[in-house]
Parts: sequence; C-alpha cells; structure tokens
Amino acid sequence: MRVRKLTLAAMALAAGLSLTACQNDDGTDQSATPPTASAPSAADGGSGSAGSDQEGGTDSEGKTPNGTGGSGGTGGSGGSGGSGKTAKCRTDELEITAIDATVGGDDRGTVAVDLKNGGGRDCTLEGYAGVDLKTNAGTLSAKRTGEQAPTVVLADGDTVTFGITYPVNDTGGSGVRITGLVVTPPNETKSVTLDWPGAASLPVTDGSGTPVQVGPMGSAGQGG
Repeated sequence: MRVRKLTLAAMALAAGLSLTACQNDDGTDQSATPPTASAPSAADGGSGSAGSDQEGGTDSEGKTPNGTGGSGGTGGSGGSGGSGKTAKCRTDELEITAIDATVGGDDRGTVAVDLKNGGGRDCTLEGYAGVDLKTNAGTLSAKRTGEQAPTVVLADGDTVTFGITYPVNDTGGSGVRITGLVVTPPNETKSVTLDWPGAASLPVTDGSGTPVQVGPMGSAGQGG
C-alpha cells in the first residue's frame, strides 16, 4: 500500500513539472509559433525598397531604370550652338565685273554686274547692291526696282548677277556723260569703282523720265 502511494505521488510530481515547462510566467502557451505576416508585394500596391525594380520607377537617387536622371533628359541640346547662318559676303571676297547686256531693239539699256565669290568659303548676299553712276553732272544713284530680293548663298567660286537698266539717249544731243560705275555689295560699306560698259550718255531730263534702276541679286542672267 505504501509502495502504491509513493508511485502515485511520483506520477503527480512528474505531471506538474511537465505542465510548468509548457507555460511561461503569465501562463501563456508557447508550444505553437504564430504565423509570420508577409509584407505586401509591389504588385499589390506596396512601395518596395527599390523602385528601379519596377518598370518606369525611380530609385532613391532619382534615377530611372535606364540610368538617366528621373527629372528627364541627358542635358544635351543636340545642336551645334551656333546660329546656323552663313556669314555675309564681304567686298574684299568678291570679284565684281560689269558688261553691256543690252538686247538690240530694247528701249532701255542694260548692264549686267557679276559678283564672283573668291573668298575661299561660302557666303551670303541678301538684298540689293548699291549702284551709283558717276557723270559729268555729278553722282546719280540707281533706284531699286522693288522686286523681292532673295537670300543668295554663294559657294566659293560661284557667281551671281544683277541688272542695271537705264534710259537710252536718243535725243540727238550729248546728254549726260557717264564716267564710271560704283557698286557696293549688299550690307557692305566698301565700294568698288568700275568702268561703265554701257552707252556713253543718258538723256537730259527734268526728273520725270525713265530712271536708272537696279534689280535684286539674280535679276539678270550670268554674264548678261
């Protein structure tokens, strides 16, 4: 009987020790580990730690996936930085000559003025040349015809021609004698003085007659 009591007491003690081991101080059961909550994926709306993993995202340095700045662009303009315009032709770069280009039967005389680019580079002529006739009565400035003046890009070695028209002296008198031709290229101040290749004189008028006129660049065929 004593042996049985000792056996029951030992079993009770063992059960008590087993129960204590399975509890913490507040009696909570720690035998089962609670499930770990997983962070929401980027596809579920999560921001993620590296936006560059997402197409079109930016990382913490503001860079897009292709490595360029997220604010856009590489910073290059792609242009040359210049104005893109060819420099104007200077008087010293041009070989200027004049010839008589009057067609028989015309009631007006014509002189063709050639401007050849000898400057070793392309250059631009824009507008009208200045034209003055030297006469025994003083200097006579030609009037512009009023035609639209195109911009001419003159390659090195190329020539452009403009025309001068003037009234023919058929009065039978000596008229106004022409002694020289002064040509100033467009947008230049330096002039070139040439021999006058046309008729020797102009009719004397009171200012109501046909004027001496100058056309824009290209208004006459090359060499007349």
